[in-house]
Amino acid sequence: MRAGLVQLTVSDDPAANLPKTLALVRAAVSGGAGFVLTPECTNALSSNRDHQRAVLHPEETDPTLAALRDEAAKLGIWLLIGSLGIKTEDADGRFANRSFLIGPDGAIVARYDKIHMFDVNVSDTEVYRESAGYRPGSRATLAETPFGRIGMTVCYDLRFPKLHRALAQAGAQILTVPAAFNHITGAAHWEVLLRARAIETGCYVLAPAQTGFHPETAGKGRRTHGHSLVVAPWGEVLADAGEEPGVVFAEIDLAQVAAARARVPSLLHDREFTMSGVAGP
Repeated sequence: MRAGLVQLTVSDDPAANLPKTLALVRAAVSGGAGFVLTPECTNALSSNRDHQRAVLHPEETDPTLAALRDEAAKLGIWLLIGSLGIKTEDADGRFANRSFLIGPDGAIVARYDKIHMFDVNVSDTEVYRESAGYRPGSRATLAETPFGRIGMTVCYDLRFPKLHRALAQAGAQILTVPAAFNHITGAAHWEVLLRARAIETGCYVLAPAQTGFHPETAGKGRRTHGHSLVVAPWGEVLADAGEEPGVVFAEIDLAQVAAARARVPSLLHDREFTMSGVAGP
């Protein structure tokens, strides 16, 4: 299977973002991709909760989701919508950061709500509280496709190896990590973390990303790292999209998953252990 990773620079306007996303999905298919992946926050990237309430939709009426489902069916492709901001019925009004796997008939095959929220102080001027606007998910998702079993994660989940190991031990051969990774932490950690998750699990890791500066109608905007990556089960980087919007391609060969796991079968070697107390002087 040839995978095409779409790299975007979205604004906080879903209607303006959608035509650009559709164009790059079509470019991925023109390049031979049968599995196309978009980044986290494909519909919009915004830090303003009032603005989000004005432009986001419930899953049932979301225009970006409907258009991308139609496009997947028209093109006959598998499509991972990295994530969409989705309105929920939660009493506190928080949204879901939801990833969708779409089949070639346009049906939703699997959903995954991002579990780990990006609540961090990157610097004095880079402070994020994702949990203020988004409620965390609580269920891991494994999806069956004709070209492999897919474990779905999103962005900050990348820093939690337990999730990826659990997905691999449940049968995942491909891990998806769509992201809008911060430009500071991305430069320091993005590639090494993706390679680590691939090496630890013997999975392909497919990580489509947002890139560049994202303007906001109400807010200062933000920067993301880019560098959508495909990492092989042995840890080699097969494709790197750099820092411009576009599409990057790689071939997925499940024989490489089997080969990596046969060489180092660490998924079979877990052992229980206890934690001793901290030794003192």
